[in-house]
Amino acid sequence: MRNNAVRVGSLAIFIVLLLASLTKSAHAQDQPTIAKDSVQIRAFTLNVYKGNYDNWSWIPIMDFRVNGPIPSGGQLYVEFSLPTGPWVKFDCSTEETPPGRWWGITNCGGRDIGEDKGSLYTGMVSFAIKMRNELAGTNVTIFSGKAKVEKAHSNEAGPKAVNKWVYFINHDSNLPIGYVYLTPADIFGWKWPDFHVAFWVRGDPYKFDPHVFYQGKEIGKISLDGEQIGRAGCEAKVENNTTHYVEDALPQKAKWSRVECDFPNIKGKDNPDERHELRPGEVGTIFPIAENPGEYEVKVLRENKLARSLKFTVQPGGSFDNGIAKNSKLGSDRVIVPVQIIGDLDGVWDRNAWKDAFYGNPLTGFTPVP
Repeated sequence: MRNNAVRVGSLAIFIVLLLASLTKSAHAQDQPTIAKDSVQIRAFTLNVYKGNYDNWSWIPIMDFRVNGPIPSGGQLYVEFSLPTGPWVKFDCSTEETPPGRWWGITNCGGRDIGEDKGSLYTGMVSFAIKMRNELAGTNVTIFSGKAKVEKAHSNEAGPKAVNKWVYFINHDSNLPIGYVYLTPADIFGWKWPDFHVAFWVRGDPYKFDPHVFYQGKEIGKISLDGEQIGRAGCEAKVENNTTHYVEDALPQKAKWSRVECDFPNIKGKDNPDERHELRPGEVGTIFPIAENPGEYEVKVLRENKLARSLKFTVQPGGSFDNGIAKNSKLGSDRVIVPVQIIGDLDGVWDRNAWKDAFYGNPLTGFTPVP
């Protein structure tokens, strides 16, 4: 009887713990989350400070993406604090969003905050993205972090320009972090997914030439009668620039950009419904990653110089997920890989800044390339 009582008691405890775990999991799924790689904070420089137009100040402006659900009555807003205490609070455009969908926000803050809130402060500032719901009587923080504010002289000259500073957020922490990911093709969707990589650069983002190597051999090259078709290309999709021109002497002009590269001749997997048949005079074919497990390397030329190298491994079956994004709760379906920064086109940058990646929400399991 005693043994039976012990078994019944243990079973009851197990059931209670299981129900608590399920309740906690369900509650977590009911809460919105932030895609960490979507958060971009910039300093919006104002041509005035407390009525003095010869002394410039700044206020924050930002973009971010919220993974649903955003319930009826939900209102997103952001709070910024200086070391002296709370500074500004402002609402962002919000729309009811079901689970499995996301809501994107751009240029929240800026002049909408008001010129009277401008600050001269440089250094670390804290912020929090929150959601209140007047209908439900709730107010929760869904993301928090910190950003490093710096300043440089504007390109104006003369005795009245001495305090005309242009403010910016330092994004050196992004430079060692790259992304490898697939997206559904325009026609065939996930049956024949497109392949992409992304990385950050400092300075003007132009003149990129990307190449992919599998087991040391370049792939994704197709030519027809000697002319390359389906050429890979890159362009800046996120640009964290200053709102005013800085002095010409400032290297890289306080610009950081996330560059995304597309490879039309490389696919996430083979599509039996769309076999690539060689035409007369054609050399090369579509390369499916899933059918070719092993080591890959992406090399990117920038201004005709080798500037980036990203390496990743494809497992049998086609997965190249290394667990970093998932373990770091990135909030998007991209795979994070270290980026080797080659050459001097990015100028002098802080190689330890990655420890504060994603505004003080560092990655788990990430090791930068020396």
